[in-house]
Amino acid sequence: MIDFPVSGVETYWWLPILVAFGISCLTSMGGISGAFMILPFQVSVLGFSSPAVTPTNLIFNIIAIPAGIYRYFRERRMVWPLALIIIIGTLPGLFLGVIVRVKYLPDPAAFKFFAGFVLLYIGLRLIYDIIKGERKRSGAASAKTADYTDFDVTGLKFNLKKISYRFMGEKYSASTLGIFMLSLVVGIIGGIYGVGGGAFIAPFLVSVFGLPVYTIAGAALTGTFLTSIAGVLFYMLIAPYYSDSGTNIRPDWLLGLMFGIGGALGMYAGARIQRFVPAKIIKAILTVCVMLIAAKYIIGFF
Repeated sequence: MIDFPVSGVETYWWLPILVAFGISCLTSMGGISGAFMILPFQVSVLGFSSPAVTPTNLIFNIIAIPAGIYRYFRERRMVWPLALIIIIGTLPGLFLGVIVRVKYLPDPAAFKFFAGFVLLYIGLRLIYDIIKGERKRSGAASAKTADYTDFDVTGLKFNLKKISYRFMGEKYSASTLGIFMLSLVVGIIGGIYGVGGGAFIAPFLVSVFGLPVYTIAGAALTGTFLTSIAGVLFYMLIAPYYSDSGTNIRPDWLLGLMFGIGGALGMYAGARIQRFVPAKIIKAILTVCVMLIAAKYIIGFF
């Protein structure tokens, strides 16, 4: 057993590593860091329910995500302009979300209730996407999962109006302004929930903008990584102003490190095997996880 004095958590040293590895290996295939599932694990299983759990969750992102980004870069499926738009949109939203989390959602019960509805909405969007059909949304990218020879993103074009590229013989495009506005809103939600903002945008990029999941994963993780850095810095900056009130918002660096080590290994593995897993299966697994957690938090509030 190991004691984490900042958070007050006492658990086996290998448990955070193992949990983070399993979650991140799965979720990184869809462009989600896994923080959205690690946070409820910290709250419900480890009993870490103070506002400090949010920046601790962001530390997990900072340590774990670079491994996934590197792998997607090696796989030639990193759409850098898309990552840039996400970052520009989520950063200001993240700061607003952090303020809302600290000032208006310090109570764990209210925090769980809010988090449950956010997860519920994400789950419903994923269900809608699965029902509508992966072939229509992702074109050849989902229909040709047996052909792994043409998984490079090519023909990338980017301006203030739209971003477009080709993937597995199909052309995809999306509004630059639309992605920016969505990123801004998602940034606020992500700042409150403690997942860096970019994590929430992955399902929207697929469901709303019709981009193939294989090409948005790296960009979504990049946005999550940079906004998580900003979030941790912001929490550390405002922490002294809340120390007198007895509210602990300083991150538990050791616990975040343990989760981050497992997450880094999991994200690298997930990014590596993503091309061999049909997009519909990835979304189906994520949907089950999201809906179970959302139901637990919402029902538990009452």
